[in-house]
Amino acid sequence: MKKYEYFEVTADIGLKAYGKNMEEAFENAGLAIFNIISDTSDIMSVREIEFELTSEDEVSLLYDYLEELLFYHEVEFMLFSEFHVKIDENLHLTAKIKGEEINWDKHERKTEIKAITFHKMKVEKTDGVKLQAIVDL
Repeated sequence: MKKYEYFEVTADIGLKAYGKNMEEAFENAGLAIFNIISDTSDIMSVREIEFELTSEDEVSLLYDYLEELLFYHEVEFMLFSEFHVKIDENLHLTAKIKGEEINWDKHERKTEIKAITFHKMKVEKTDGVKLQAIVDL
């Protein structure tokens, strides 16, 4: 099963992330986000950040999670390449994300993400989980 893929949206980038469960799909969505910004294969997992959040529904949880990833990227000036997510039945998410400080001499500079949008955001559960989101560039 592929982890994620991108789809075309005018002036933005859409992504679909896949997993056998919600946790794996959310982890792959994190990977997809940071592969838009840089090449995650060049990002070492030398620093860990943990965060928790709770949302009222699955789509809001996805939005909040992706927003939190961008927040730590911007505030801590970091790129992330490793994502560990736990989600309980009350839509409480615990995440451990690993990466390193941005060094544009070392890391490939791809595209800056300005924001996560709710536009066409989906969480679909069938034989696995498929997430869809659009990021504003």
